[in-house]
Order: sequence, then C-alpha cells, then structure tokens
Amino acid sequence: LLVRVPCCVSPPPPLFQEVYFKNLSKQKQKEVMEKNGNNHKLRVCVATCNRADYSKLAPIMFGIKAEPQFFELDVVVLGSHLIDDYGNTYRMIEQDDFDIHTRLHTIVRGEDEAAMVESVGLALVKLPDVLNRLKPDIMIVHGDRFDALALATSAALMNIRILHIEGGEVSGTIDDSIRHAITKLAHYHVCCTRSAEQHLIAMCEDHDRILLAGCPSYDKLLSAKNKDYMSIIRMWLGDDVKTRDYIVALQHPVTTDIKHSIKMFELTLDALISFNKRTLVLFPNVDAGDKEMVRVMRKKGIEHHPNFRAVKHVPFDQFIQLVAHAGCMIGNSSCGVREVGAFGTPVINLGTRQTGRETGENVLHVRDADTQDKILHALQLQFGKQYPCSKIYGDGNAVPRILKFLKSIDLKEPLQKKFCFPPVKDNISQDIDHILETQSALAVDLGGTNLRVAIVSMKGEIVKKYTQLNPKTYEDRLELILRMCVEAASEAVNVNCRILGVGISTGGRVNPREGIVLHSTKLIQEWSSVDLRTPVSDALHLPVWVDNDGNCAALAERKFGHGKGIENFVTLITGTGIGGGIIHQHELIHGSSFCAAELGHIVVSLDGPECLCGSQGCIEAYASGIALQREAKKLHDEDLLLVEGMSMKKEEVVSAAHLIQAAKLGNTKADSILRTAGTALGLGVVNILHTMNPSLVILSGVLASHYVNAVKDVINRQALSSVKTVDVVVSNLADPALLGAASLVLDYTTRRIY
Repeated sequence: LLVRVPCCVSPPPPLFQEVYFKNLSKQKQKEVMEKNGNNHKLRVCVATCNRADYSKLAPIMFGIKAEPQFFELDVVVLGSHLIDDYGNTYRMIEQDDFDIHTRLHTIVRGEDEAAMVESVGLALVKLPDVLNRLKPDIMIVHGDRFDALALATSAALMNIRILHIEGGEVSGTIDDSIRHAITKLAHYHVCCTRSAEQHLIAMCEDHDRILLAGCPSYDKLLSAKNKDYMSIIRMWLGDDVKTRDYIVALQHPVTTDIKHSIKMFELTLDALISFNKRTLVLFPNVDAGDKEMVRVMRKKGIEHHPNFRAVKHVPFDQFIQLVAHAGCMIGNSSCGVREVGAFGTPVINLGTRQTGRETGENVLHVRDADTQDKILHALQLQFGKQYPCSKIYGDGNAVPRILKFLKSIDLKEPLQKKFCFPPVKDNISQDIDHILETQSALAVDLGGTNLRVAIVSMKGEIVKKYTQLNPKTYEDRLELILRMCVEAASEAVNVNCRILGVGISTGGRVNPREGIVLHSTKLIQEWSSVDLRTPVSDALHLPVWVDNDGNCAALAERKFGHGKGIENFVTLITGTGIGGGIIHQHELIHGSSFCAAELGHIVVSLDGPECLCGSQGCIEAYASGIALQREAKKLHDEDLLLVEGMSMKKEEVVSAAHLIQAAKLGNTKADSILRTAGTALGLGVVNILHTMNPSLVILSGVLASHYVNAVKDVINRQALSSVKTVDVVVSNLADPALLGAASLVLDYTTRRIY
C-alpha cells in the first residue's frame, strides 16, 4: 500500500481530523510541512501477505484512503492471498474497494522448512522491481511472518523508511526471531501494549520513534455492532445453532516442532469430536506442516462430520461476530489471545506458539496438551463462560494515532537508524511531544446527592470532571452512570488521555472482588445487591473496580496525599456521614465480610442519640453533618440558633453550616454541641489507636478542619501514652473519593504488566 501525506496547509479538516488531531502542535506540524515540501503527499507502501495481517492493516488503509489530501495509497498483495487452497483472500481486498497495484506470487509449495526459505527468496527477487516503480516514502510492514521479513529486508536495502506494526511482542516459535529481526530493520514502530513498548526500548530502539497506539484491528472490534449476527452464525454453522453453543477452532503448525504440533492437532480434533458441539474449523496458515494438518482433518472426516464446518477463510467482519458469540475458541492463533479478549469469549490456548503473549483472564493455557483428556477437560471448564471484556491490546483509537504519527514524519531527517544503547530511559510514559498521551483512569463517585465522573491522570490531576444529580431509582442511576462514562471516555481521546480502566466509589458495603454493592446506606435508595462491574465493563470494554467511598478515600491518601509512603494509617471522612478506611502494612483492609473500617459506627456512648444504622451512640450520631443539622434544627425551633451577625431567609434550610457559624459568633449552645461532637469523634479515634496502632490519622471531608483540634485534645487526655505520639492531620486532597476511585485503576494497572 502506498500513502502520500501533503505537508502544505490544507483546507479546513473534516470532523474526523478535528476530533483526533487537534492536539498536534500547529507549530510542529507547520515545520514538518515546510521541511517535506509544499503540496507533497507522503507515499507509503503497505504490502499484505495473508488474511491475518490484512485484518490489522485494513483499518489503517481505510484511514489513509479517507484523507486523500494528505495521502496516496497503493496496495501490494503477495503470499497466501493469491493461493486457491487458502481462499484467494485477495478478493476481500477488492471487495473493500481498494485498488491492488501489484500481485506477487511468492509462495513456493512444499511441506517443510525449506519451502518457507525459498518463498522468502522468491519474494526478495520480485520485490525490488515493484519498489523501484512505486518509489514509496515509507513502507508499512506488519507482524512476524516470513513474508514480512522479505518486505522489510527489501525496503531496508533500498533505503525506504519502514514503519513496523506490532513489534516488541513476545510469543513462541520462530515468529519471535522474525519479529525482532524486522524491528532492527524498521525506522518507526507502532506497538500495542506498554510491555511491547518497553521491549522495544530494551532492544535499543529510539523511544521518540515508538508509538504506543494499540492494535488497529481493535478499532473495528470495539465498534462492531452487527445486530444481525444470527444470520452470520447460521450461514457458517447451520440454522439450528444458538449463540454461546458452538466452538471456533483455529490451529497452526509450530514450525520449530512440526511433529509435535501435528500430534497436538490430532488430539484437539479428537477432543472436539468427543465434546460433541457444533464447531467451525478454519484451515491453518501457510507454514511448514500446514498440508499435514489438512490431511489430519480429512483423515478424521472433519469436512463431512455433521458437527463440523471446515472452511478456508471467513471475512474478518463476519469472523468478529462468530468469535464474539461463540461458547469457546480453541487453538494456538494469536487472534485467540489478542482480539477475542475484547468480547470476553472463553479461549483455550494450546501449546507454546503464543508463549509470552499478554492475555486477559478469558484465556486458559494448556501448554503441554499431550492427551485428549487434558484438552477435553479444558473444554469442559471453559465452554459457555462469559468473562469481562479486555482491552489489553487496544482502546479502539489506534488508527487516528497512527495517521497522526505518519503526518509527523520528517522526510528530511537522516535515513540511517540510530540505536539508543543502555542506560534505557526511566520515563515509561509516551514522550513523543506531539502525540503525548497520559495514562489515566475514569473515576466515578456515587454520592448521596451527586453523581460525578472524572478523567484522572497518573499524577492525580483531574483533567475533566462531569457532575449530575444522583437519580433516585436504580434504572435511571445506572443509565446515567453509563452515559456519563461513555461521554468521558470519548472526551479522553480529545485531551490525549489513555483510559486504563474504571474505578467506582460508592456508599454502602461493597464486595470489591465481584464489583457488587451488597448493601447501601439510606442516603442512596435502590442500591443493594447491584452488580456495577458487568454493565460498565460491557459498555466501555474496560476493566472495572468498585469499592466503598471510605476505602477509596484511604487509597487516595496512600497514592496522592499524606499517606504516601506511610505503612500504617487511618483515614476518617467527616461529611454527611462518617466513614473511613484503614491501611495496614501498605494494604487496604476489607475484612472477612467487607465490613472493615465502618468507623462511623464505633459506639462511644451506650445511651447516646439514635444513629441511622439503628444503633445508639455511634460517632456518626454525634459528629456527622446529618447529626449537626439535627441539633441545629432543634436550636432553631427554640429560637436559640441565630445570634447577632447571623440571618436566615424564610425558605432557607437549616444546616450544619449554620451551627458552625453560630458557634464562631459566640453561641454557647452551638459551641457546646460542636465540642460534644468533636469529643465523640476523638473517643472513636482513641479506640482506633488502641486497636490498630497507626502512625497517622487523616481527617478528611468538609468538617475535618473543625474537628482536628478537638480530636488531638481527646487523644492527649484519653489515649495510652504509647499511642499519643500519633500524627493527626487534615487532608489536603480536594476530591478524595474521585482520586481514590482512580487509584483503584492506576495502582492495579501499573503494578502488573499491562
């Protein structure tokens, strides 16, 4: 494929460009345009070798074709695309309305490793003539196939810049060696995951020429909403098949151990026959050993078996729908560990071909599939399950990033590659100055009054915040959460933020392992036994974490506030209610039934005022905003609240703020109520000190500054001498609930390889 990018000032860009490219520095873009020459279009050659790489290249091709004022596109087709045994898949390129500039027959028929070598040699003989005619500015090469190695070698030797897609990844077989060889030949790199980016940096590639974009196929996967998927399923598997009640099988030979991979394929087919479910079997790739695998299929009668459908090729749009609604996918294709995770479809990965790939929780690995029973047991474990959707390999916005990256290439820069030898840069974030993206979380705070959603950066900066009144019913509330999250996720692209996941802070008792609100506070109605993780994850195709608002406040302090680096501390929220969280040995305590740190319900008096929980004498019954409002109303009803300097309108609702104001202006009764509240809170803190012995107590919330001195006084009077040295401070975080919800995501996704 050939692409040209004009580097002159163009007419007003269409909406597509405005949305995705407006963050590109205008000055930088102008400089690149001037260097490359006015009215010049960047010429990019992209050659596609097989059905798999076309599924990744097609979204880029469509993006290039949509911007003729920037690009010119030529398509070169070679490899198995042109072989009848593999479905003549070049036809799908024509059906997508791409003009094929050149067809190169490069596959040498054979069943051993020598045929692959000869195919590379044949491609090397034919490609120079094509590249001489096309004279591209840049060639896009995908993946790790032997055909791609021939493409990269030809382009490098002919001084053509190379953009390599999906470099830096790790898998089994000879593919690893080919992929890394192409990396060393390539001038620019587009990778799909953070770990792939780190591998490229460790391989001494220039960090400024690496783009972490995600997998281009995810742009299509995450936008696939074909409601007529049943017609596709029936077309390929029969009229009597139901969703989640069939299997997709795709297995390729492992070229470094052909005999073992053939044996494994036999065992897989035997297990599938025994499992007795309708199965779509796709023919393997063109590799040494592929013909033997086809013979095994025919020997076992797969093509005529009533439960099986054997096909050479399925168009990618239809393949998406088939795997999205399958009961299971089995084999050793990279599609199983990469693309299928976007739908949460169960996958059984057989053998070593994908060893080292990052996978979602939907993948069950059977590394040593040496018996039929082992594979059959894996089918019994996986079939029919539904896992959370995973976006490890992309967020649906790869193509806009790649097009922006192409436009930034300065053709006047020296062609010779520069390698960045150790030490490697410590900064793992994207630092290409015109494509800078910030790792971020989508944070949701579900309060008694408001529902807030924010984009929060790794440094705790709230990039964008949305606020709505919290609806009273479950249906309206969930609908609003999804709508606000989708809006925020879309806006994240505009502000150059990469959303790693969604964190939700909510009142009540929460099971964080399942993402379920078990019991709600009385402030949030219709909010018990609510599964929050599933609908949000399904809508956004992102991992989701849920926790109690008090726990989130503690996490916020641990990551962004006074608790940073502190091994043991307690956070107390003083607001409408009283809540909190406990950090012990740097970890959050949830308790055996997720009821730990209900600090507002520590009893400090046996005959105290009634609490909303039904008990008496809780801290919350004395020191919460609701308790202070209750006492303020009593004073107001007795005309004992207002003092000189205060005034209230008739329609104004009496609140805790009025009580605090009255106390400051000399109202002794109001002052006495506040002192009692502070004493109750202080006694609760003393109980916490005697139980947990933290080194720090953080008071958070709107009332914290009014209570801090009273709490310190009670500690000095009532606490054991061994705990009196504890520090008591007021939080300096403006939005602890949102920041805590964000830290649920950021701590997890940066602690693991993501």
